[in-house]
Amino acid sequence: MMIIVATFVITLICVFFVVNLSFGSKPIDARVETLYTVADPQFLRAVGHLLGPPVIEGNRVQTLLNGDEIFPSMLEAIRGARKTVTFETFIYWSGTIGKEFAEALSERARANVRVHVMLDWLGCSDIDEAYVNQMKQAGVEVYRYNPLRWYTLDRMNNRTHRKLLVIDGKVGFTGGVGIATQWTGNAQDKAHWRDTHFRIEGPAVAQLQSAFIDNWVQVCGQVLHSAAYLPPLEPAGEYTAQVFKSSPGGGAESVQLMYLLSIAAAKTSVRLSMSYFVPDKVAINTLVAAQKRGVRVQMIVPGPYIDRKVLRYASRYAWGALLQAGIEIYEYQPTMFHCKVMIVDELWTSVGSTNFDNRSFSLNDEANLNIYSAEFARIQARIFEQDLCNSRRITLEEWQNRPWKNKIRDSIADLISPQL
Repeated sequence: MMIIVATFVITLICVFFVVNLSFGSKPIDARVETLYTVADPQFLRAVGHLLGPPVIEGNRVQTLLNGDEIFPSMLEAIRGARKTVTFETFIYWSGTIGKEFAEALSERARANVRVHVMLDWLGCSDIDEAYVNQMKQAGVEVYRYNPLRWYTLDRMNNRTHRKLLVIDGKVGFTGGVGIATQWTGNAQDKAHWRDTHFRIEGPAVAQLQSAFIDNWVQVCGQVLHSAAYLPPLEPAGEYTAQVFKSSPGGGAESVQLMYLLSIAAAKTSVRLSMSYFVPDKVAINTLVAAQKRGVRVQMIVPGPYIDRKVLRYASRYAWGALLQAGIEIYEYQPTMFHCKVMIVDELWTSVGSTNFDNRSFSLNDEANLNIYSAEFARIQARIFEQDLCNSRRITLEEWQNRPWKNKIRDSIADLISPQL
């Protein structure tokens, strides 16, 4: 009898790991051909049709740098809510800023504002349950995304990595920030991270709200479709923008396709600010092809301070072909670099929750804001240059001559890179 039980348990464990270590969607396995530039109208037609939602005019997007700018803007918007608040995050941990958000959300719920909060079960595991209880007692609807259940074991590797906040269906926020002490301050030391978030007004906010509703329906079956969540939206600015979502169950490859299409359409420059950069062969080939046709490719990645060392090791393993082609790789020095921004030809910019790795491309639920504006791209390029001043360039010679123990460590990390 014991042998039968043991066999059953071992089989169950094996099934669990096989299912969870497989990818949600088939990754793109061929380089995207260069047929036009981002300045060509065909580029917007392609991304509009291939990524899902249309690229729409009339948006305003404000850039917020680090916690000192990000959190006050988000909290002010929450406190000004009149009808609804929808909030989804991968990271919500204990600490002063977490308490402040819980209090602001609870206060709005007590004022008869409908407040909906979705917390990733794994990413938010360090939240103080007192915050959750406080919100629930005030009337906030709080749900965990993919909690550990025996009947959800096959989905444990699928996390929501989206960072979404929408107020009254009219004002939205997205970017890289989590709700934790590490994001407070102004990246002034190694305990306070460097990150960028964005405040959005205009028609694109409805697309941001759609990304939240997509997961809200999944976790509780409730469809939020009244005018309190999806009101008519008038033009609020001059930016043409698009918010698209991806998930293993519904087009996870679209986020990878967005990056590849954008890089393939580059004519002069590609700037990448990436907290986690672990490219596969297709991405490497696409970046190298861009550099070889005269595009200047620059990227900033985390340096000595990073929350997940194995990601840095796996990333470094892939740098050889990039450095050999002349691509510029810089490591940010002062603190953890958590930005996720791509700027192409100082015209097309993509920001949001998506990292340049297989977890974002195939396993996580993600959402990105794309902006087609030379003005906005120039703003992001100036910020990129400021970050560059705090970064150290890695040369091909340095990469080739790193110690053997580092090379072995990097190659081992590469073996598990599809899960990173």
